[in-house]
Amino acid sequence: MNDSSRGAPPAAGHRAPSDQGACPAGPARDEPEAQQTRPMPIVPDGPAPDGPLPGGGRGAAHRAGPLFRDETPQEPMAQNPAPHPAPDQPPQKKRAGRDLRAAIGVGVGLGAVVVASLFIVKAVFVGVIAAAVVVGLWELTSRLDEKKGIKAPIVPLAVGGAMMVVAGYVWGTEGAWLAMALTALAVLVWRMTQPPDGYLRDVTAGVFAVFYVPFLATFVALMLTPHDGPWRVLTFVILTVISDTGAYAVGWRFGRHKLAPRISPGKTREGLVGAVTFAMVAGALCMQFLVDDGVWWQGLLLGLGAAVSATLGDLGESMIKRDLGIKDMGTLLPGHGGIMDRLDSLLPTAPVVWLLLVLFVGSH
Repeated sequence: MNDSSRGAPPAAGHRAPSDQGACPAGPARDEPEAQQTRPMPIVPDGPAPDGPLPGGGRGAAHRAGPLFRDETPQEPMAQNPAPHPAPDQPPQKKRAGRDLRAAIGVGVGLGAVVVASLFIVKAVFVGVIAAAVVVGLWELTSRLDEKKGIKAPIVPLAVGGAMMVVAGYVWGTEGAWLAMALTALAVLVWRMTQPPDGYLRDVTAGVFAVFYVPFLATFVALMLTPHDGPWRVLTFVILTVISDTGAYAVGWRFGRHKLAPRISPGKTREGLVGAVTFAMVAGALCMQFLVDDGVWWQGLLLGLGAAVSATLGDLGESMIKRDLGIKDMGTLLPGHGGIMDRLDSLLPTAPVVWLLLVLFVGSH
C-alpha cells in the first residue's frame, strides 16, 4: 500500500530532508520498500493539528491541505456565525417577552386583593381604586417629565383623582362630573404658581391625565353602587382579563397578520379574534350566573364590547409609550411593568361595561 501521507520521492542524487533533520543514506533504489528502516508515520484518528508534530518541526505528512485527499478543507469560521440548531434538536418555540412566572404570581396576588376587598367591605375596594389611580397618575406624569419635559402638576391630580373616585361612589355620575371639573380647575390654578413658559403644554397634559386615569376609573366605583355591585365589578374584571388572555394565547400560537404594526407589532388579527371569542363566552356565562336579571345573549354583546374596548385601550397606551420612547410605564409590578401597564385595558373598558349593564339590567 502506498503511503499517501508521504511526499513525492526525492530526485536522483538528492537527499530529501526528514522530519527530524538530515536522513542517513537510504537503501539502494532497487531494494524493496519493505526493507526500509524508516517507520511509517502513525496517522491519527482525528484531523491533524495545525501546530508542530511531537518530534519538533513539521513533517512531510502535514501540508497546507487536508490530511487525506478525499477530505474536504474546513472553511474559516465567520466573524459572527449565525447559530444553527443541531440536527437532533427540535426547533425552538416562541417565547414570551416577559417573565411569565412573575407575571402570573403578581396577577394572582392582585386578583386576590380585588376579590377580597369586593366581597368584604365595599369601601375598602373604593380605597383600592383610589390608590391605583394615584400610583397611575404618578407613573404617567413622571414619564411625561422624564421623556418630554412636560410638568403636569401631580399634587392636584393625585388629590383630585382620589376624590373623583370617592365622589362617584357616594354621589353617582353627578358627583363624578363635578369632581372632574374641580380637579381640572385645580390643575390650571396650581400651574400658575410657576413661570409661564410651557403653561399651556403642562395644563393640557394635566387635563388629559384627569380624564384618562381617574375619570375612567370612576366608572368602576359606579358599577359598585347597585345591590349586586360586587358581581358587576367582578364581571368587568373577568371580561377584561379573559379578553387579554385570549388575545395573548391565540395570537402567540396562531398569529400571522399584524393588527397595528406601527403601534404594537406584537398584536395580531388572530389575537383580536381570540379576544372577542373568549370574552363573548365569558360574558354569556357571567350574565347568566353572576349578574341579577342577566341573560346569556346580553353577555355576548357585553363580551364583544369589552374585547373591543380593551384592545383599543391597550393600543392607546402603546401609542403613548411609543411617543415617549419607553417599553413600560413603570417597574412596580414584576412581569407586568407598572400600574398603568395593567390599567391600560381596564380603564376604557369600565365605561363600556357600566353603560351596557345599565341598559340591560338597570342601575339599582
